[in-house]
Amino acid sequence: MIDTFETQLREHGLSVTAQRLTLLQTISDYPHITADQATEIARKQLGSISRQSVYDTLNMLVEKGLARRIQPFNSPALFEDRVGDNHHHLVCRNCGAVEDVDCAVGYRPCLQASDDNNFVIDEAEVTYWGLCPKCQSKNSKSRKSTPQTRKAKS
Repeated sequence: MIDTFETQLREHGLSVTAQRLTLLQTISDYPHITADQATEIARKQLGSISRQSVYDTLNMLVEKGLARRIQPFNSPALFEDRVGDNHHHLVCRNCGAVEDVDCAVGYRPCLQASDDNNFVIDEAEVTYWGLCPKCQSKNSKSRKSTPQTRKAKS
């Protein structure tokens, strides 16, 4: 995989550095990771790297099209390596889990605006909100054990 990352960096006119390779590997291994989480992982692998350096590198990877940044409402920015398509995201309202979901229609920009106001639209960003399976399970268990539920059963 490192060879692939090296090739990607070179194809985008970037020099290959341990820091860039580590962050590309990190966002590949942990899609939807925050910059702070990526910093902790990079520090374990590289020994020492500043948080600002990680932020700068992640932003540069986004700028060059090697990473994607999303920012669901009330969430820090999240980084992923799934680029080149216009996929969307499922976000759990309870725990914040994020999952990819393919484009709603299957072509870019996926959704047609009712009025484009003379914009040339090249991308649509959709976030689906709800409860992930783990939180659904927790909610159904907690409902079963509430005092009201127990009274109703008696």
